[in-house]
Amino acid sequence: MANNVSHDIAVVGAGIIGVACALRLARQGLRVVVIDQQRPGHGASFGNAGHLATEQVFPIADASILKRLPAMLLDPMGPLRLDWKYLPRALPWFTRLLLNLRAEPFQNTVAGLRALNESSLDAWQRLLADIARPDLLKVDGSLLVFERPESRQALDALQARLRQQEVPVDYWPAKAIQDTAPQLSEQIQGGLFFPRTGHFIDPYRVVCELVEAAKASGVSFVQQQVQGGAVEENGVSLITGNGVLAARRVLIACGAHSAKLTAALTGKKVPLDTERGYHLMLPQEHDRLPFPVTSLERKFIMTPMTEGLRLAGTVEFAGLEKPPSMERAWQLHRLSQGLFRKDLSAESATPWMGFRPSLPDSLPVIDRVCGGKVLLAFGHQHLGLTQAAVTAEMVVGMALSELPSSESYRLDRF
Repeated sequence: MANNVSHDIAVVGAGIIGVACALRLARQGLRVVVIDQQRPGHGASFGNAGHLATEQVFPIADASILKRLPAMLLDPMGPLRLDWKYLPRALPWFTRLLLNLRAEPFQNTVAGLRALNESSLDAWQRLLADIARPDLLKVDGSLLVFERPESRQALDALQARLRQQEVPVDYWPAKAIQDTAPQLSEQIQGGLFFPRTGHFIDPYRVVCELVEAAKASGVSFVQQQVQGGAVEENGVSLITGNGVLAARRVLIACGAHSAKLTAALTGKKVPLDTERGYHLMLPQEHDRLPFPVTSLERKFIMTPMTEGLRLAGTVEFAGLEKPPSMERAWQLHRLSQGLFRKDLSAESATPWMGFRPSLPDSLPVIDRVCGGKVLLAFGHQHLGLTQAAVTAEMVVGMALSELPSSESYRLDRF
């Protein structure tokens, strides 16, 4: 690799995390290039639920997953689905997940998620203020509702656990919900309101605005696939479809596709898998909800956006290769029936599937390794949008200092 490297940092991944990091790094005077085989924001960042989920401080699964395993294998439309053909490959990952549900690692996960989420809202407000687009984020809270009286006990238990973690949460009776969201069904018994949450009115637009700000700060974008690379004396070389790209450092932020490049550059095998997430966008549905609403029993979320109402939340473990099962996206519309006084219209609705990068302890990798030549920011599971801005601030801190990263997010924990 030539001594006169033209880039200080090459960011591999043009999703919300990679683009946010690139902008923050460029604003520090670094020469940054972003590389991705897709256009910016066209992976998981395109179709997320749009919910700034600061309240979600618990792991992606609990011990009851063992009881649910038969249903996960047999019910193709269940909210949590494991493809039986993928089971042999997923088994080591699920074994690690179960081991992380023991008391000590579980508490470590909660502490790690809480630390990121507590800082996420403020970090996003700083980032959007920096690009003069604070209007893209609505901080109006969100609501978790329940319909069956027998669910009240589970809701009260959840509220107690959340308060123990100092998550701001209030119980709303049915009347408060009807006053605030009058189009919801009268069957709703009550719910939990989270005042320190918010939602993005157009998640893809957020990425696009960050890209434009990054370009204005000197960031270049290259649409190429990174096929491999190596850490060398003067920096890092990346093998792309258009030859070798050289940089002093690299940031791996390509979501569910990060494991292969991480192994090539660091020699570390990361137990990274993907939660295949689905959404259904309803363009005919505006002004139904003032903020995101999640159903406790039906296990999905509805988020109001500029382009309509987005239904999201189904999770499927089937790997990166299997084609999407869009019937799972359409199932979300069926799940919504009965939640409103008048059922939602699916006219001109569009389904989508994307890969959420998940590690078995539910925590991301945010680290600097190989003498600081390799930076890592991936594995945020379904909290990538929530934690993108604070992750970008952490990456800048790692890039500009010799301080080690937080122990909770280090690569060597695996």
